[in-house]
Amino acid sequence: MSAPARNDLRSWLTDSLLPGWIARAYDPTRPGFVEYLTPDGKPELGEIRTTLVTARLTYVFSHAHLLGVPGALAAARHGIAFLTAACRRADGRYSHSCTAQGEPVDGRSDFYDLAFVLFALGWYAKASGDQSALALAGEVMDFLERELAHPAGGFSEDTLGTQPRRQNPHMHLLEACHALAAVSPDPRWLETADMLVRLMRGRMLDSNGTLGEFFGEDWAAFPGPRGLIREPGHHFEWTWLLYHHERLTGSAEARATARSLHAFGQSQVDAPANASRLVVNEVDPAGDVLNGAALLWPQTEYLKALVARVEFEGDADAAARLDRHVALMFQHFVDRESGLWVNQIDSGRQPIADRVPVRVLYHLVLALAEICRVREDA
Repeated sequence: MSAPARNDLRSWLTDSLLPGWIARAYDPTRPGFVEYLTPDGKPELGEIRTTLVTARLTYVFSHAHLLGVPGALAAARHGIAFLTAACRRADGRYSHSCTAQGEPVDGRSDFYDLAFVLFALGWYAKASGDQSALALAGEVMDFLERELAHPAGGFSEDTLGTQPRRQNPHMHLLEACHALAAVSPDPRWLETADMLVRLMRGRMLDSNGTLGEFFGEDWAAFPGPRGLIREPGHHFEWTWLLYHHERLTGSAEARATARSLHAFGQSQVDAPANASRLVVNEVDPAGDVLNGAALLWPQTEYLKALVARVEFEGDADAAARLDRHVALMFQHFVDRESGLWVNQIDSGRQPIADRVPVRVLYHLVLALAEICRVREDA
């Protein structure tokens, strides 16, 4: 698989990838969106829908509209309609999953899901100009603060009190707050974003500055092997977010943390044993590999971190690495002709044949759009 030429990346994104996925995932006669493809690329037309996929694809198609893709706004409206009429129940809570008719399958309200609901609402408001999306975002944030706020800081995982606690949904709430701050004058979005950055710096980083994944109720590292997991992909994802947090708030601490998180992640890419230079799934706090397979999404987050290094640091080395890693991503994961992908390759760099989760489109589209934005602004 070969990558589009450097100057053709935007046209591939807007003329090939996104129109192909609008056709593949969106059918105006079917509620919600396709959630999975079979390993050979055929949509699975099941009856279960999730709030997460609905929200992520609503974001994707909202962003696609802003990039000028025909038909994208209709697809985004379709997502908002299902999100608000089916995923959202009569009591205002969102089911983790439901049927195509909106009957709850898993009725818990999940923090990770709700972070993406907020993210989708922010992008949909930007794409459509529909101010009611911002009012709905306020209601979702009210629910988080009322029902899921945790006495030790941050938010609980869901309305069932699931353990362990995770950094990941807090990171995505930060991303959503940034998106909403871009379209809403309400100061709560940047105030919440500041709280989340303080929480991450104070409770989620270990003494060496690496980012934990799983925690107990009081933010102590979760006992056992899970407490040792460090995901380089999340180090890169936070890197990108923290540079943008500095842009929005002027926080020097955010930039300092972005630099240290990026340095840890980059050391894993550059490790002597990592001949492929792909981002592996998991390491421990010392950088020793725990899971040497490679998912697609950490590659996209590395690209976003490199883009941020170029944009905010003028980092020439990051610019060179960016082009190389785009090529690696297409070589190992993404098929240029179809716009489909292999979701994971094993530690021997062989593809793992499995159903394709449509939710990963969010990662791919945002990374490619960021590359194009920064190149075009240069």
